[in-house]
Amino acid sequence: MPGDAQAPVKLSLPLEFQQNIFKELREEDELVLLARGLGLLRIVTNLLHSYDAVGNNLILLVGADERENVWIGEALAEHAAVSQAPKCRGLSLVNTDLMSVGTREKMYAQGGIFSITSRILIVDFLSGLLNPETVTGLVVLHAEKVVATSLEAFILRIYRQKNKAGFLKAFSDTPEPFTMGYSPLTNMMKNLFLQKPALYPRFHVSVANSLEGRKKAEVIELEVPMTDAMQDIQNAVLECVEASISELKKANPGLEVEDWTLDSALHKNFDQIIRRQLDPVWHRTTFKTRQVVRDLSLLRTILHALLTYDAVNFNKYLDTVLAASQPPPGSTKQNQSPWLFLDAADTIFSTAKRRVYTGKVTNAELAGDANIAPEALEPVLEEFPKWVQLAEILQEIEQDAYFNPTPQDSSNGSILIMCGDHGTCSQLREYLQTMYVRSEESTNEDEEEGEPSGRFMMRRKLRNYLSWKRDFSKVSSTLFQENQKAINGSTDQKVQSGKTSGKPPPNKRRRVRGGGNTATSTRNDFGAVRTSGDKDAHIASLMAELQPTELEAAQKPGEVGYDPLDNMEDYYELFSMDSTIIIHPYSGDLDEHILEETKPRYVIMYEPDAAFIRRIEVYRSSHTDRTVKVFFMYYGGSVEEQRYLSAVRREKDAFTRLIKERANMALTLNANANLAPEESFLRTINTRIAGGGRLTATTEPPRVVVDVREFRSSLPSLLHGRSMVIVPCMLTVGDYVLSPQICIERKSVRDLIGSFANGRLYNQVESMTEHYKHPMLLIEFDANKSFTLEPFADFSSASNTSGLAATPDLQGKLVMLTLAFPRLRIIWSSSPYQTAEIFAELKKQQDEPDPLKAVSLGLDPSMGGDEMRSFNQTTQDMLRTLPGVNESIVTTLMLQVENIEELANMLEREICWLIGTNVGRRVYRFFNRSVYEDVQLPTF
Repeated sequence: MPGDAQAPVKLSLPLEFQQNIFKELREEDELVLLARGLGLLRIVTNLLHSYDAVGNNLILLVGADERENVWIGEALAEHAAVSQAPKCRGLSLVNTDLMSVGTREKMYAQGGIFSITSRILIVDFLSGLLNPETVTGLVVLHAEKVVATSLEAFILRIYRQKNKAGFLKAFSDTPEPFTMGYSPLTNMMKNLFLQKPALYPRFHVSVANSLEGRKKAEVIELEVPMTDAMQDIQNAVLECVEASISELKKANPGLEVEDWTLDSALHKNFDQIIRRQLDPVWHRTTFKTRQVVRDLSLLRTILHALLTYDAVNFNKYLDTVLAASQPPPGSTKQNQSPWLFLDAADTIFSTAKRRVYTGKVTNAELAGDANIAPEALEPVLEEFPKWVQLAEILQEIEQDAYFNPTPQDSSNGSILIMCGDHGTCSQLREYLQTMYVRSEESTNEDEEEGEPSGRFMMRRKLRNYLSWKRDFSKVSSTLFQENQKAINGSTDQKVQSGKTSGKPPPNKRRRVRGGGNTATSTRNDFGAVRTSGDKDAHIASLMAELQPTELEAAQKPGEVGYDPLDNMEDYYELFSMDSTIIIHPYSGDLDEHILEETKPRYVIMYEPDAAFIRRIEVYRSSHTDRTVKVFFMYYGGSVEEQRYLSAVRREKDAFTRLIKERANMALTLNANANLAPEESFLRTINTRIAGGGRLTATTEPPRVVVDVREFRSSLPSLLHGRSMVIVPCMLTVGDYVLSPQICIERKSVRDLIGSFANGRLYNQVESMTEHYKHPMLLIEFDANKSFTLEPFADFSSASNTSGLAATPDLQGKLVMLTLAFPRLRIIWSSSPYQTAEIFAELKKQQDEPDPLKAVSLGLDPSMGGDEMRSFNQTTQDMLRTLPGVNESIVTTLMLQVENIEELANMLEREICWLIGTNVGRRVYRFFNRSVYEDVQLPTF
């Protein structure tokens, strides 16, 4: 570039592999697939800056989310300041909240780098607001999302059709989606209109040299053993997961179940994978199968909660799980999830409770003496082993800092603790603030004075839990009583309807084997089967024992970590970074930002994360003058360790498969070559001349007017793929206009149910019927799901005594809609692909729609032909019921007469003059007939 000689562009790519990728990207278009944690956004920002510094460019960034926009915007501003490039514009955001059409047009004309949402960009491309030929290049982030039906693929297709010279770069750090399906990489490259994939896994030669050649970060791996109780709960949950998976395999023998293993069940998308496999046959699956699919995601959440929630909160969570699994009103216990009846489930609940307090009291003792000694319960409050380990690490760091007060490097003495989520952050913060606070009681115990402990925090949490439990019990008990009333009521009704005379005794119930009544003696007053330790007396005794001591009362829970800003000017100063402990959750590429800003000397990874380890490697290799000591903690033999190892293995396997596929990948050449003009002309010839049609040929491609709100779906993209011109407009009536007479309202099944519920569909169909001769309702199903309405049928609607549903189900509502609007046609489509075919068929032998007219319909009643005027539908229906009146007479009356009242009061000759003598007389007589004369009054 000629501008480079005068003002060299300064880049921040210190590592060899980053420079290699940058050079490749500047030379040619390609898809860069980088392993997680190797600094994808840094490469993107440097690339954008190199184009920004030259000026006079219009570059579009597609697929970036909000946080990435902030990061890229800040990075470009920093680069511009460092390079002192006068032509730098920085990043401009384009979204609907900030700018109108006019503003966008001006901004595009000025040029620069724009991060733009896909929906706005596709509408701007199609409406001509932004000409694709003027775009210098496109940069696509999250390339794994560019599937054939996505908006991004639609954008790239239009861009490449109109603009052959502009560059196109795509980036992704998620290799797994590129390995699913048949030759997935080839298909992805076809969707991206690219020919060269560049793969950079962690084991790539240049990456390995860059990260391992220099002084490496010091990593200390700490395997923390789980407590026996945690191990028991984990084993029990895994047993439940295994039982659920085998239940699924038995119930669905015809499906691919090789991947349905315990190892893959730990992966966070496992329930989605199973659901995707079951979707095509979802309407044929049993209630039990659906329940097991739901249970699997719940069990995975319990596993995660075991390692992240403290003992009290975990027990509280299990209480809510148990309450949620109670049968709903009117049903029996058989509806509960199968895993709750396993012995392992009992182990989960009893062990979780034992971690918080002990002193189990049997039901027999309770029955013998309701006022049993409450001293039987005492708090246990098991702490996480990682907490003690964390305190030990911090002590070690303190000693290290004491013995080496002035290290020879440029990093701060700050400590960065990285953990999974915000909940764990606040838990650790509170623990670190209160670990040396002692309650008066605990000083007497045989603990050492200086040992860190979370007991203070756990006592406060248990107090909160017990007060919550008391309220929760009241709510549960009320709900359970409602349940019992509903069950009793429905049973009594059945008994009464079954007998013709006599009332059954109130305790009459169906007898079960063994001769006893089906009593609910195993349940307490709020429906939980496990009663031990839940009695009010026990809760009261624990509350008494946990009364806050003076020290605890002095430190109110609301003031933990709270700093009042009174006299701020006197005390306000910047933190000394040498002693600061920063706790932060993992947040993808932004973790690199945190490392750069805090420059920590010590990093404690409270939970394992493969990408973050690489980020530290990149950070350490990029800054040779900074030492970093990393403590890497994980529970040995836990799900956490297993999940970490399987994530690393899955990524490595994905890259290995991609390397193999790239080696024998077929190249798609001339994918965007244009048709010859005579070829495109011949394609539009319609040879269907049966039934008196005429042979038509036109060089103009078929046109479809589409509502801009419809660009959330994949249908506009597929229509464009069938060589139709898409005209985006803000339509008031309908979603798609195929011809001056055909208007279509598209509904997915979910939308259809919602539109029936709020009555919106009725209004939409009414306005289509007013303005178009052929109104149509398109019901579109998902391509991967079953093409049947059965799963959506409202079987749960309440039935009255005669056995008829009180509210009509979905099919009933559709029938009522067609009865109300006889001209409405309903199109059923199994997928968007089929819809595109149906639209192509409907457009044959039809005139092209006028976008201006389509937009104005519904806004201006004076538009359109006489029969299409937007008159009141109800009035028209009333006029049609008059004797002798047909459609043309209805139109005449609507145009000439103000309202029905005026028509009823008109003279006979006036009506005859308007609509003809014969019909006029009949209408006049209809309005002027005295109904009283015809009625025979009763004589007494």
